Amino acid sequence: MEKIKIPENLRHEKEFVVKSENLAKFLGSGNVNVLATPWLIAWMENTAREATDKYLPEGYTTVGYRVDIKHLNPAPLESRVKVTAELKSIEGRKLTFEVKATLGDIVIGEGVHERYIIDVNKFREKTSRIQK
Repeated sequence: MEKIKIPENLRHEKEFVVKSENLAKFLGSGNVNVLATPWLIAWMENTAREATDKYLPEGYTTVGYRVDIKHLNPAPLESRVKVTAELKSIEGRKLTFEVKATLGDIVIGEGVHERYIIDVNKFREKTSRIQK
C-alpha cells in the first residue's frame, strides 16, 4: 500500500433529512414512523467514508468493517439529523471513528465505527474469486 496521509482528529459533519423511506415502519425494522436503525448506521458509515475520501489516492477507498452503535432516541419524519464522524485512531489500514447523530441537543445515536482502507482493484479481484 502506498503511503497515505490522513490527518489525525479528522472531523466531518453531514446533515440528513428523515424521509418516508428512512422510517422503521417503511423498512420493516419496526412498526413506528421514526428513523430506522439501519438508516442511522448507513448515515454514520457514509459520513465516516466521506471524511477520508479526499485524502486517499485514486484507486483507493474505505469499506465498513465494524459498527457498535446505540440508537438512543427517535427522529421523526422530516426531522434534520446531524451526523458527526471523528477519526480517533489509525492503525495501518484500520480507521476508527467515533460517530454521533443529533437532533438539536438530543443525541439520536452514538458509537464506534471502524473502516479499512482498500485498493479497489485488489478488492474486486478478491470479490470475483468468491463463489456465488
